Amino acid sequence: MDLDAVRALFDAEARRGAQSEGDQSVVERAGAVVRRVSRGGGWNGVLHSDLDESTADAQIAAQIAYFDGLGVSEFEWKMYDYDAPADLGERLLAAGFVPEPPETLMVARVADIVGEVRAPEGVTLVNVTDVEGVDLMMDVHAQAFGQDRPRIRHALVTQVTRAPETILAVVAMAGGQPVSSARMEITPGASFAGLWGGGTVPEWRGKGIYRALVTHRALAAAELGIPYLQVDASSESRPILERLGFGVLGVTVPYVWVGK
Repeated sequence: MDLDAVRALFDAEARRGAQSEGDQSVVERAGAVVRRVSRGGGWNGVLHSDLDESTADAQIAAQIAYFDGLGVSEFEWKMYDYDAPADLGERLLAAGFVPEPPETLMVARVADIVGEVRAPEGVTLVNVTDVEGVDLMMDVHAQAFGQDRPRIRHALVTQVTRAPETILAVVAMAGGQPVSSARMEITPGASFAGLWGGGTVPEWRGKGIYRALVTHRALAAAELGIPYLQVDASSESRPILERLGFGVLGVTVPYVWVGK
């Protein structure tokens, strides 16, 4: 896999060429910035920017003013380590953004990942198709990450019930209890499907569930004819993904602005 070519394709499709998602999430191109604006409680933020030392500060201020004008209380500037200018992260910090932990942008060819789904004994993977299933996923999220995320729940319910073609959500069940969950975000016609939200309750970690969830979603991507999987990987999941065959395209840091 030519990682440079894949990264160029990823930037062209998923960042510069990002598409709106119905009437719930609109992609706007404002000069050198591509941003996503949610109308249904979902994610708001900057997907891509083409800046330099002379334009960065003004564009950062413009995006703060824009989202503030919409009444958005929080938005994210998704910065990649190859974005220009080289000190973009420092400029975002100076403007009041708060960085979240860095994640590794990883990609794999679906054809290299598909295989037998090997969940641990007693664990069943169930696709989520309704509100009850989303609540099982959020139960896992609360146990795995120690926090409730009502905004994520609202967005998942909206997708699962109104736009099921854009998502594959799955929960791992053991003895009637949800022990892990994850989702795959799908943009019809795109080359990449995004793997998100992988989390496992503490007592079930290290048993192969995360790997099984990746393979489960890869099989679904293959059936849809999607050539690549993309993950923003944590330090815990990166080694697993590397063993599965994922390659590194870069590092991304979410810079979050919280309105005052």
